[in-house]
Amino acid sequence: MTPYLVEAFTASEQDVLRRYFTNLDKPVFALVNLPEVVKGALFARYSRSTKSLRRLFLDEFVGELDIAGDRSVDATVGMKRAEELYERIFVEYGDDSVAQLGGVHLACEQASNLLTKILEWGRLAAYLEQSTRYIAYDSRFGGRFRYYRDPDVLSSPLGTRYVGDLDRLFDAYATLTPLMQDHVRATSPKVPGDSDFVYRMAVKAKALDAVRGILPAAAQSNVGIYGTGQSYEQLLLRMRADPLPEARYYADLMLAELRKVIPSFVRRVDLPDRGLESSRYLEANRAAMQQIADELLGVSDIYDDEARVELVDFDPDAEVKLVASMLYPYSHLAERDVEHRVRAMSVDDRLRVIRAYAGDRTNRRHRPGRALERPFYRFDVLADYGAFRDLQRHRMLTVEWQTLNPHHGYTRPPLVDEAGMTEVFDEAMARSAELYEALRDDFPVQAPYAVALAYRVRFNFNLNARSAMHTLELRSTPQGHPAYRRVAQQMHRLIAEKAGHKAIAAMMSFVDHSTEADLERLEAERRAEAKRAGNTA
Repeated sequence: MTPYLVEAFTASEQDVLRRYFTNLDKPVFALVNLPEVVKGALFARYSRSTKSLRRLFLDEFVGELDIAGDRSVDATVGMKRAEELYERIFVEYGDDSVAQLGGVHLACEQASNLLTKILEWGRLAAYLEQSTRYIAYDSRFGGRFRYYRDPDVLSSPLGTRYVGDLDRLFDAYATLTPLMQDHVRATSPKVPGDSDFVYRMAVKAKALDAVRGILPAAAQSNVGIYGTGQSYEQLLLRMRADPLPEARYYADLMLAELRKVIPSFVRRVDLPDRGLESSRYLEANRAAMQQIADELLGVSDIYDDEARVELVDFDPDAEVKLVASMLYPYSHLAERDVEHRVRAMSVDDRLRVIRAYAGDRTNRRHRPGRALERPFYRFDVLADYGAFRDLQRHRMLTVEWQTLNPHHGYTRPPLVDEAGMTEVFDEAMARSAELYEALRDDFPVQAPYAVALAYRVRFNFNLNARSAMHTLELRSTPQGHPAYRRVAQQMHRLIAEKAGHKAIAAMMSFVDHSTEADLERLEAERRAEAKRAGNTA
């Protein structure tokens, strides 16, 4: 029995969908026979819609396209001729190099929040995930709330409790959502000049930001992925070695769809002497590391109970080396000689170099060159899982995280207290923690499904200054979620104050240290409306 809901389509809808989607009844499918710009637009709209991708295509896109010429196409049928062609190319040119040149848009629906982190771990792909600040999880689909039902858990004596407790968490979320919107409207009235739509969207985003912490990690999301054959191969090898049963099952669904589009690019995934051997290596390595960690570190019952951001490693000499790296491509000296001369410079001269390299940045998308990739910073962060979800998606950094559990406590947004909803929120957190403890002995891998997003998780970030500039400037913008804004602001302060790299921190001139706004999304919604008006003028 599949744990996934199957969406119903009429015969005429199926006739259209078969031309562009590799199946009509599974949560994983590839997009084909569509212009790249349409596939990209679909994924972008996908992240802010409650609809499945196929339904979204039917409702909002197909009417704008000329599909008459595609009547004979059936994307649900495998592409034998393409496979034969790629096999010939592989033999002549080598499979690794060719596999970097073919890409696929893959829709991954009904994935738990644990699985989405696994899907998005790779650097060499692009991802769009459904947003919890635009999508309310207060309605049922197919008669049930949107959370993953692990078959092993459901078939156990704990199955009834699992469904009952998670339903109660979703009930609490559904109860708080309209009450929180009422509170936001009462405390942040509409400003003259703002349209009803702009105000409504900003109110909704703030309310959903406040209550999303009640959702469990089992809550399902939709993820759009664009990747090359090589990146999908690496993703599948990892997923097939992952201890989470959902990840292994989902990997099989993904492999089946990718084989309909780029069969030769993923042909090694389940070959005994290639993919299977690689997955076994990853699985054995993880088990060995868990065993030795338990042996040498022991099982600790000491947990931090408040959010924190710590800078645990940096190079005290980074700014000197940075200036040397900035000057290096503009000279003909050996690197050691450039660095020697930089050390002899005055502080003012070094600052002149840094300012010239940064240039006149008029917005955060103006980013200096790769010299900023020389300084590195390593942060240890304890923040709520909701904030981690957003920060983890950045590609150009190294992130590792620990197993999600309720032992580090949770973050309750001040807005919840202001609205008088503290008791409802705390009851939901207690229910989440109790279900986790009930599952932990028999289902240690699946127990994190029960943990609400407000609970904290420990993770570390290792990133260079260039990546930090992009990440911290983006994640500190006033329209961002308060939880990850605080993390970004603290990271920036630590670079300036603890590392003492004030010149590097000053280059990150678009890091925003303002306090929380009444309606974080209001300015962004105003700009979006102005753009829409300009496009229709």
